[in-house]
Amino acid sequence: MTQLSLNIDLERDAFRLALDSTIDLAPITALFGPSGAGKTTMLRVIAGLERGARGKLILGESIWQDSETGTFLPPNERRIGYVFQDGRLFSHLSAAGNLRFAARLASPNARFSFDDVVTALDLGPLLARKPHALSGGEQQRVAMGRALLRDPELMLMDEPLSAMDAKRKSEIAPYVEHVAHEFAVPILYVTHTIEEVTRLATKMILLTDGRIAAIGGVGEILERIDLWPHTGPATVGALLLARIEDNHRNMSTLSLAGQLLRIPEIEGELGSVVRVRVAARDVAIATEKPSGLSIRNVLEAKILKIDLLEPVFAEILLDVGKQRLRAEITREAAEELKLTEGQTVYALVKSVAIDRTLL
Repeated sequence: MTQLSLNIDLERDAFRLALDSTIDLAPITALFGPSGAGKTTMLRVIAGLERGARGKLILGESIWQDSETGTFLPPNERRIGYVFQDGRLFSHLSAAGNLRFAARLASPNARFSFDDVVTALDLGPLLARKPHALSGGEQQRVAMGRALLRDPELMLMDEPLSAMDAKRKSEIAPYVEHVAHEFAVPILYVTHTIEEVTRLATKMILLTDGRIAAIGGVGEILERIDLWPHTGPATVGALLLARIEDNHRNMSTLSLAGQLLRIPEIEGELGSVVRVRVAARDVAIATEKPSGLSIRNVLEAKILKIDLLEPVFAEILLDVGKQRLRAEITREAAEELKLTEGQTVYALVKSVAIDRTLL
């Protein structure tokens, strides 16, 4: 696992980026936060595009910046692949020309060949075309290929899917995963969309006001109600792992720790693992197993913790087969149900409320 160590300070006008963390990078680590949090600035510092930054930056065993010793590797000497929001392909070159330009900048011992990258990203049909003749998704695939051909130790992706509609995002996302897993290049992926985080990443860095507020697994961050001020209440919930057991009548049946979930059909082979995101506000609680409901998903759970942090709502942390689920109900309901920690209850989740993504 590649380690990124940051002890950086950068002041620009009224904004200050102050980073002091060591991060064990996952295959895809999401850098998440609101607009203006400093996400793009952090990428620029890592890439060597902010000479005004002071401090120390180390990737693996390589010191890229150390203000005390005067060390500062310029961008071309940092083994980084950078994919921007708008692709930034050379307009006068074909897709093949863009790729070969990057390949010429790599070392003679580069791990990835032109043919490897073209095949992996399905770029063959695009090679003769110039950027103006490519769709947004096609441009981003070429941009990913160009970044890979620099033989990077780290890929930086700055909201590469933000300009695409949902259909295009679903088409491009597997290529992002392919880069991380098949080419074994860790990706630091900037987004302000929680759906992209849960679709792609296993680790998450929460950045707010130029500082890192939290680092951890995506599910771990999502379930933390103390991070509401930074993530927003709508993102609080759980990320569960489940397995596809059956697809029938436009519905998929998933297995979750011996219990079943029914959701709108998801593409994937039987036995495939999916990540299921459930918002806390979409989970109801019953003290007895209900019947005669339109809600299809009733999960037996144990209450781990009850938080009464607001005057109106109670946050209930649940254990479902050693996975955590969170429910948001009114304090009045919690009191009427006489909920207690350690109690066995039933979590009710509407099928249409489940956000599901294939791993």
